[in-house]
Amino acid sequence: MTRRVLIVDDSGFQRTLIRGILEDDFEVVGEAENGSEAVDLFEETRPDLVTMDIMMPEVNGIEATSDIKERDPGTRIVMCTSVEQRDQMKRAVKAGADGYVTKPVEEDTLRSEVESALTA
Repeated sequence: MTRRVLIVDDSGFQRTLIRGILEDDFEVVGEAENGSEAVDLFEETRPDLVTMDIMMPEVNGIEATSDIKERDPGTRIVMCTSVEQRDQMKRAVKAGADGYVTKPVEEDTLRSEVESALTA
């Protein structure tokens, strides 16, 4: 069974980069550019995993992570964040994040973190 992933980032470049890394092993069910869109798309698609940026307009990634985890605690969420956002990352873990990678996203690191989150 193909695992399904939702990609969330306010940067189109980052979404394209993450899609390129994951699309050979996952069905990318959607892309969102803010946390509000992420929650709506999550409800529509029910992916196995979400890659989630932290700093986004409207609803940030921490709030969206908390909302998604309340709806389905089994969904795995891997945060994609800047190195400078360590305090934000601590908040994301409290909100339910299952892992994280730092930007710029490296292919091997993202694949490893996603696999780790899915097997946890």
